[in-house]
Amino acid sequence: MFDFFEQPWTLLGAAVLVLFGLLTYRSVCPEKRRWWQWLIPLAVAGLGVGLDFFVATDLEKVHGTTAALLKAVENEDCAAVAGRIAPDYSDSRHQTKAQLMARCRQELDGPTVQMIKSRGAEVELSGRQATVMLNLFLRFEPESRIARQYKAVALAKVRLHLGKQPNGDWLIDRIELLEVDQFPVSWRNL
Repeated sequence: MFDFFEQPWTLLGAAVLVLFGLLTYRSVCPEKRRWWQWLIPLAVAGLGVGLDFFVATDLEKVHGTTAALLKAVENEDCAAVAGRIAPDYSDSRHQTKAQLMARCRQELDGPTVQMIKSRGAEVELSGRQATVMLNLFLRFEPESRIARQYKAVALAKVRLHLGKQPNGDWLIDRIELLEVDQFPVSWRNL
């Protein structure tokens, strides 16, 4: 089924069609012209913009969670990272959220990430689950341990699994590290 919340531009296009219909009606029946008729296409356009602004879709929430996580890592803010991780988090290296957060505090202690950019995100939604494939460009602080031992920039491919919580938020259930600089890796390799 078509979702107007995902495509607000459709209602803006409909507003243009309503405007053309109104212009035709006003030219065919000039005696029935009223000033308030101009409000009809404006109302349709306002509805489209309002739906886009006030209603956050699941896709927008997933993108928001992903962007907030990347911003938190860039700012080296483990508390903000913890806010995006589900309480039942588990991956191949970290059995619990507490283990992941301990690793996060260890890695982000001191200067670490200077910049992190996502080169597009592929999102698959199915019910209350979402999978996000991220291609990331990371620039590390010159004085960081990673920049000194490895190199200052890296490309990473990461798969995030998100679950919809009872309150409607989307939180990360599992993070899979797939590639670093086009070499296959996993959490166990780090």
